[in-house]
Amino acid sequence: MMHPKVEAVTNELRQRSESARTAFLRQTQWQVEAGKTRASLSCGNIAHAVAASCQQDKQQMLDMTTANVAIISAYNDMLSAHAPYAYYPDQIKAALQPLGHTAQVAGCVPAMCDGVTQGQPGMEMSLFSRDVIAQATAISLSHNVYDATLLLGVCDKIAPGQLMGALTYAHLPTLFVPSGPMPTGSTNEEKVAVRQAYAAGDIGKEALLAMECQAYHSQGTCTFYGTANTNQLVLEAMGLILPGAAFVAPNSALRQALTCYAATALASQCTGSATFRALADVVTEKSVINGVVALLASGGSTNHTIHLVAMARAAGIKLTWEDIDALSHVVPLLTRMYPNGPADINAFEAAGGVPTLMTHLHALGLLHADTLPAVGQFSDQLTTPRLDQGQLVWEAATPSTDTGVIAAPGSYFSSTSGLRMLSGNMGNAVIKVSAVDPAHRVVCAPARVFDCQHEVERAYQDGELNHDVVVVVRFNGPAANGMPELHKLMPILGNVQKMGYQVALVTDGRLSGASGKVPAALHVCPEAMHGGALASIQDGDLITLDANTGILTCDADFSQRPVAEPPQATNTWGRDWFAAARQQVSRADEGATYLIP
Repeated sequence: MMHPKVEAVTNELRQRSESARTAFLRQTQWQVEAGKTRASLSCGNIAHAVAASCQQDKQQMLDMTTANVAIISAYNDMLSAHAPYAYYPDQIKAALQPLGHTAQVAGCVPAMCDGVTQGQPGMEMSLFSRDVIAQATAISLSHNVYDATLLLGVCDKIAPGQLMGALTYAHLPTLFVPSGPMPTGSTNEEKVAVRQAYAAGDIGKEALLAMECQAYHSQGTCTFYGTANTNQLVLEAMGLILPGAAFVAPNSALRQALTCYAATALASQCTGSATFRALADVVTEKSVINGVVALLASGGSTNHTIHLVAMARAAGIKLTWEDIDALSHVVPLLTRMYPNGPADINAFEAAGGVPTLMTHLHALGLLHADTLPAVGQFSDQLTTPRLDQGQLVWEAATPSTDTGVIAAPGSYFSSTSGLRMLSGNMGNAVIKVSAVDPAHRVVCAPARVFDCQHEVERAYQDGELNHDVVVVVRFNGPAANGMPELHKLMPILGNVQKMGYQVALVTDGRLSGASGKVPAALHVCPEAMHGGALASIQDGDLITLDANTGILTCDADFSQRPVAEPPQATNTWGRDWFAAARQQVSRADEGATYLIP
């Protein structure tokens, strides 16, 4: 039986989205009816499209009965999660060739690393890179010679942007192909301890660098449960990744088998085949809700309160924060991964991974079982892959093999999820409470107002935060400076909390999967740049953040307050190219996108 709240939220979402969804499906159906796209090209068009291919591939691409698969790659050899993609095109082509199908690298999208740009000027372009990636994906598919799409992307803005772009060609069968996480290096407890010690001045940069290089040390995604790994878990829950494929180790035999299977399975279900399944049939109101439920049950990244909204809207689905909040009260927290537990993504995979989590959620009636994944049926999403004498097989997912990481059937770590919405006279915000001790979930303290995280860092170093305090960092929303992540603040505020003071963060900026033990009201809407309450808060105002009741209030009368001027924008390091994006971008609760009205 479906949980009545999940059913109700889904029905409300469907009704709210009816007009936009109908328009999206009408457009997609027109593209389907256009038929096999290569057949509509002129001789000169198709000659250009096959010119660089070998003679065998040319013949196959000119045979309109075979499939030509588009590869949209986020490969570069600086991102650890994307470096393995260097070899995927050759693997995919080799898997398709014996079946008479072909594949072409239709395009590569930019892929920046938030881990490199944290606290740096480049972080102000990070969120906007998602929409650039969406546009690049659409441009890559615009040659219109493809019968299916394989998306090679993992990390923070990359996978959401690829999906948004692919939804402009939603008549094509589409599947993500992951790369997998790197082996575990430094433990999460060690990372936190060393970073806080460095912030406090107790150790030097050499010790910090040694630890960081031990933590991030090889190909594969970072192992903590941040936005990159949340992408993979949510996309698998939505049916856009093969069952159990999200967190298989890079360069392993199982990983290669899954990559080849993804290619051949997708090529077999193109237009005209009995198993044809367009991307529009996969990304529906119900699959979006399944993604939200998986996000909540896993205590995933706060970034997905932005990305899921934007991805859904690209499919004509008007997901809101209120939908996410309503579900958060009925979806239990079923996993413990850093930052809301010591384990990492490799421990999660070893405990059963996404299929085990999905099986638990399905048993609770929290998932729509009548969705269609990109390959197979919903029941297949409750199975786990393995190699049997070199052959890829799937078996029914087992209950958790480590109940400290994935809860056992009939149990949970919290009866409600780790993400919630806050509201009050300061606006609406998102908070991740799964890692916050219950003793710290209610903070009432005077404000200390800053315009950037570097000012907070200086104030801490000067001993100005050694008291109960709500640190307000404003003018960090999408329209102000691209909504950077404020990771520099976590070791600092963690130390203030460790000293015994009440401390919280309130900001129109982001924090992502790093949201930890300090309560943080994020993505505040309206943002300061748009005249939100944050622009009128002053030092000493009493702020109450109550994560238990969903309250975010200030004792000030904002109608009697002047509105602060934003700091002078610094248009260097490429940021000037995104001035138009900052002027057009929507609110965080509307997906923080400059592409979708």
